[in-house]
Amino acid sequence: MRSDRPGWPLERVLFVIAGTVTTATAVLAATVSRRFLILTGLVGANQLLFAVTGRCPASILLKRTCALKSPIFDPPANENEPTPAQEVPAR
Repeated sequence: MRSDRPGWPLERVLFVIAGTVTTATAVLAATVSRRFLILTGLVGANQLLFAVTGRCPASILLKRTCALKSPIFDPPANENEPTPAQEVPAR
């Protein structure tokens, strides 16, 4: 899938944030306190919420503050622009 929009789509940024927080809290749980696993559970819950609804607190914040778009959940601005499901791979 190729997008003419600059930057990363919302989903990619969310995965970077989730992966960073999960890795950091796993290291902190192993070295400092097991209570950091609570934060890891919250990251997992947010990922499930986003997968089911297309929205989570982090996605709402990123859309408002960074103007990130989701090619999956946000409709295209131009009606003639194909959605990811309609795109045909180049040969």
